[in-house]
Amino acid sequence: MPKPDGSTAVQEPAGQESSTTSPKAEAKYKRIIRDIFDRFYTPGATEFEFGREEIARSAASLEFEPPKNLGDVIYSFRYRNRLPQEILDTQPEGKHWLILGAGDARYRFRLSDLAYIYPSKGLLVRKIPDATPEIIAQYALTDEQALLAKIRYNRLIDIFLGITAYSLQNHLRTKIANYGQIEIDELYVGVDARGAQYIVPVQAKSGKDVLGVIQTIQDTVFCASQPKYARCIPRPVSAQFMPNDIIAMFELNFDGNDVSIVRERHYRLSDASQISADDLKKYGLPEPD
Repeated sequence: MPKPDGSTAVQEPAGQESSTTSPKAEAKYKRIIRDIFDRFYTPGATEFEFGREEIARSAASLEFEPPKNLGDVIYSFRYRNRLPQEILDTQPEGKHWLILGAGDARYRFRLSDLAYIYPSKGLLVRKIPDATPEIIAQYALTDEQALLAKIRYNRLIDIFLGITAYSLQNHLRTKIANYGQIEIDELYVGVDARGAQYIVPVQAKSGKDVLGVIQTIQDTVFCASQPKYARCIPRPVSAQFMPNDIIAMFELNFDGNDVSIVRERHYRLSDASQISADDLKKYGLPEPD
């Protein structure tokens, strides 16, 4: 949850239930991840690795059937649910456990400054003329697809980053060294007024899923590892549906150790008639550094 001052330096999801697994399954997931943590963690460690087979091994030792989808245990704690309190209690002040990929069927617990990203409260909502084709809105299969489509058709990457951007590929699945298989929700390439070129991986979340810095790390590492993008500047973006049809967008930076928030904007796609002269005057005011 956001801090009382409305900032986004918040780390843990607020115990949300998974949208695809039952409370009973989530309880099992917590027992599994705690068992793995207890077996591999040593006091003072800042990171350690384990294999996917440990998920089934822990389930067996706890005397229940392993999940059919072993990877969902990891996904759950990346994007939907808090780690067990016993694990959180081992975090040093200002640090938070991430579960990163560590190669094929391997994972790495690692301490980080930031784990999750939440929209700030009270941020100015900017109305943008809605250019989403009605037929796209009608037939989008998921909220995440709808969010990606709205970003694409309304050129929100261009507006947000101040570049001209083009969608290159969506739902790109690939493997990268030391992380294993990843999926990028959508990948853009762009150019600015100087001629500088950019590669923009986009992470989109809706519903009860939360934005995680893990995907930002993986997306950035992917862009840096591809020779074809060697001359492009990576600018990772995360987007989240908020209540009242607001889209929160974040530009993020991964410096090789931790992820930080470069900027945040909130947009509402609106009919042109709903954008007043007062709105436009307000948007033209200089912003603080």
